[in-house]
Amino acid sequence: MTVFNHLDGVHLQVNGARIYYEQQGNKDGPALLFLHGGLGDMQTFNMLAPHLGKTYRLIGIDSQGHGKSTLGIYPLTYRRIQEDVEAVIRHLGITSTSVIGHSDGGIAALRSAASGKTWIDKLITIGAHWSLSLDDPTREMYANITAADWCEMFPREVDRYLALNPEPDFERLMAAVRQLWLDDSEAGYPGESVRNIRARLLVVRGDEDQLVSRTNAVELADRVAGATFLNLPFTDHSVQESQVQWLLSVLDEFLQKQ
Repeated sequence: MTVFNHLDGVHLQVNGARIYYEQQGNKDGPALLFLHGGLGDMQTFNMLAPHLGKTYRLIGIDSQGHGKSTLGIYPLTYRRIQEDVEAVIRHLGITSTSVIGHSDGGIAALRSAASGKTWIDKLITIGAHWSLSLDDPTREMYANITAADWCEMFPREVDRYLALNPEPDFERLMAAVRQLWLDDSEAGYPGESVRNIRARLLVVRGDEDQLVSRTNAVELADRVAGATFLNLPFTDHSVQESQVQWLLSVLDEFLQKQ
């Protein structure tokens, strides 16, 4: 079975941090990159990996401070995550890849796709904001959440982080991610620059997602020429974990379509 297991990966020194990545699946297949959400790691894609790994060369990256990547010495921003990802891609000599980005990973991928760089061929975002307006209720949720809150809601995920990370400090990571979520600077959400995206885009949202509104997801799809919007019923923010079979059928069609 093809899964990301944090046993056979590599660390790359980038931006004052050690960024961890793994490769699995069909080594001779086209590249498919996984970028996970905030306070998660590449293993959140493990339910997709066995099927997609039959066809694709799978690459998983742990964002700074997450999984087995260290947090580094600079503030965590979407631009920094974008730069880290692009450094790994250059290191691997990859000139074209499809990307599946969940939440924060999707936001960083949107930034890269909007920047004019051409290494992203197809992009699937899952539960990813393209912007976060000052009156978006999610902003208040982000501002008020604490490390203790997260530990209470997701104890297994925090335990996994503590077991995996070479420099575990969940309080510090929570503070860095909270700042990331609330960042209004040019290093934050891609905003109207998404109109520059030329990669084929599939915007995926779970209909019960409490973070990304249907309006926000539709606005993203409407701003990118030729984009496709998929709103999956009876599922939440992490569609790649809660409705795997529904998602895989669409991913197969999207990724194989010329």
